[in-house]
This record gives sequence, structure tokens and C-alpha cells, in this order.
Amino acid sequence: MSYTTLISASELFNQIGNPKWVIVDCRFSLDDAGRGLKDYLQLHIPGAVYAHLNKDLSGQIIPGKTGRHPLPQLETFVKTLSGWGIDADVQVVPYDDKGGPIAAARLWWLLRWMGHDAVAVLNGGWPQWRNNGFPVTNKVETRKPGNFTPRIRNNLLFCTEDVQKILHDPSYRLLDSRSADRYRGENETIDPVAGHIPGALSAPFANNLNSEGLFLSRDELKARFQKLLGNVLPEHAVFYCGSGVTAAHNLLAVSHAGLGYAHLYAGSWSEWITSPDRPITRKSL
Repeated sequence: MSYTTLISASELFNQIGNPKWVIVDCRFSLDDAGRGLKDYLQLHIPGAVYAHLNKDLSGQIIPGKTGRHPLPQLETFVKTLSGWGIDADVQVVPYDDKGGPIAAARLWWLLRWMGHDAVAVLNGGWPQWRNNGFPVTNKVETRKPGNFTPRIRNNLLFCTEDVQKILHDPSYRLLDSRSADRYRGENETIDPVAGHIPGALSAPFANNLNSEGLFLSRDELKARFQKLLGNVLPEHAVFYCGSGVTAAHNLLAVSHAGLGYAHLYAGSWSEWITSPDRPITRKSL
């Protein structure tokens, strides 16, 4: 049995020490890029390797062209995955300390994009693991290298030109995964331009979680996204956020709800605004 969306802390605990499972600690802070690694070195789930959002799960930023977290270069990322011991026969479980919204869902999406289905985010992340009293360690894990072979699914990916083509197509739906205030153009503290892509609906990723930081039930998630999509097919939904990271949380939720695969606009808002020729709006839709 493989896990393809979410896995509980107790289910993961039962597999600790399984050589066919790779646990990846993805803790990261936008305010302090070194904090996640520091937290990992202090304590982490036994057997976990560490993934840095900026260094491992993103590529090189090209000023004026890319967003803040462009996709990693393919050859480099294949080497990274292989170095973590990931190959076709491995179950991967990424986690972080914020319910999955920052980097764990990003790794989930990247692996799906690379053709690896056996990847599931730890539901509730590090807090849920700790709340259950499961074991922790400060041992830095090294794994026997794997041989990851990518099978790229570019049908899951939208570029800026693709978004421009569907702006006025009613058969597609563009969804903004940022908080509602950033969507409206208020309280923008990260990107130099505030607002959202014209026609996009607000779909904050945080609304996928309950008060305990766990994902809502499949039925609740399904109802949420069916309401947002209306008559639009899930495979015609395109999610974006500030830099293509937290949008993966919505894509994970859509998949967990049984609605299939939507698209990620990887460049997201921070790439959209690199050209003054692209339209923006601050009016709530």
C-alpha cells in the first residue's frame, strides 16, 4: 500500500525504520531562512533528511523574469532526490511545522510533477508528531543513494503564457491561494506590487485546515472546492500564490478530496508582476 496525499502521525510511526520509506523534514521560515535547519539539527523525526526550501526545492532566481521560488533545475533536483535515497520503490513522507503549507506540500507537488506518486504529507506535521509523544532524535541522517528516474508531467504545470491565454476563458478558473487580505491588495509585505491576477477567485490555503492544524475531512474539502469551481472541471483549475509554494497546499487538498489534479502556476504572483504589461487588480471578486 502506498500513500499518495496525506498520512497520519500514527501511520508514519508504524513505519519508522522501514528502509523503503524516506522522511523529509521541510521546516522553513520565510522570515529566517536558516531556522528550519537549526530546528532540524536540534530535534527531528528519526530517519528524516532535511530539505531546504530555497536551496533544495527551488531553482535560481532570475531578477525581472522569475518569481521568488522558481522550480528547481531538473538535473540538479534529480541528484537531490537520489541523494536522499529516493527511487521508484520508495514511499516519501515530507513534513513541516505548519500543517503542510510551506515546503512539505511543495515537495509533494514536485514529486508528483516528477512522476512519483508514493508521496504523502504528514497531516498536522511536526506539532502533531510531538503531541502524540512519538520519538525524536538529533541524529543527522545519511541514506544510501537511490537512482531517481523522472517521468515529467508537464500537464500539471502552467507558465505565465498559459495563464495569459485563459484569463478570459470561462472554462478555466484561476484561484489565488494567498490570504484574503493579500488577494485584495491589502497588507502586502512580501512582494513589491499588491493585488491579484484579474479574474482570480480568493481561495486561501489556510482554509483547508481545522483549528488543530489538521486537514479538513475529504467531504469538507470536496465541498469547499466544488463551491469555488462551480461548473469548471477540476482539471481546468489553476492555483497560484505568492511564489508557487503555498498553492501546492490547495493542490494537495484538491487531490485528497478525490477531485483529481489541478494545475500549478509555478511562477505565481511574484513572477506575474515582473512585467508592467501584465494586468493586475485590487478589487475583490
